Amino acid sequence: MKELKVKVTFLETSLGTASGNKDIHKDYIAAKAPNAKSKEEEIEAIGIEEYEEKQMTVFPRTDDGGPMFWDYQIKGFFKDCCGALQRCKGEDVAKESCKIKAYKKIIDGCIFVTPRKIPIDMHGGEMGILQRPLRASTAKGERIALATSETVPAGSTIEFSVLCLSDAYEAAVIEWLDYGLWRGLSQWRNAGYGRFTYELLEVNDLTTKDLKKVN
Repeated sequence: MKELKVKVTFLETSLGTASGNKDIHKDYIAAKAPNAKSKEEEIEAIGIEEYEEKQMTVFPRTDDGGPMFWDYQIKGFFKDCCGALQRCKGEDVAKESCKIKAYKKIIDGCIFVTPRKIPIDMHGGEMGILQRPLRASTAKGERIALATSETVPAGSTIEFSVLCLSDAYEAAVIEWLDYGLWRGLSQWRNAGYGRFTYELLEVNDLTTKDLKKVN
C-alpha cells in the first residue's frame, strides 16, 4: 500500500460546486420527476431572477468558515481524469490509466483521500464571484440568465493524502494529478478553470497496521 501526500497549487481561479439553494434536495427530487421542466420552461415559469438564484454555486465551509473541498470531490476528479485518459490508448500519458478495468469501482473501493474536509489556503487572497450567461430559447423568445459561482483565486493551495490499497495504482494517481495541468478541479473545467500544478510532499509505504491509523 502507498500513501501519497500531495500539495496542489491552482494556476487558475477555481469555482465552487455546492448549490447555494437551501432547498436543493427538494428541487433535485422535483427535477427528476417525470414531468420535470426543461431549463427553458423553468426560466419562463419562475423568471430570470429566481432561476439565477437557484444556479448559484458555492464552496462548502470548514468549521471556522473558510472554503474547502470534500474528499469525494478529489475522487470525482480522479474518475473524470481516468475516463478521459482511457480514450488515449497507446499514449504514454495514459499508459497506467488504461491498465485499470472498471476504474470507477477501483477508485471507489481501493483509492481513498484524506482528510474528509480539505481546507483551501488562499494565502491572503479573497473569495470572489464569477458570473456567466446561460442562454435558453423559450416560447416567448430568447432568454438569458446568469450562472453565478463563488471563486477562490489562482495561487490558492490545498493539501491532502491519497491512499492506494495496492501499489499498482500509484502510477495511475500520478497520471491523474499530471492531468490537472490541463483539466482542472471543480466547476467549469472545460473553460480552463481550476487547473493546477502539484508536488508530492511524501510517498510512504503502509502496512495493515498503518491503515488503522489513517483518518
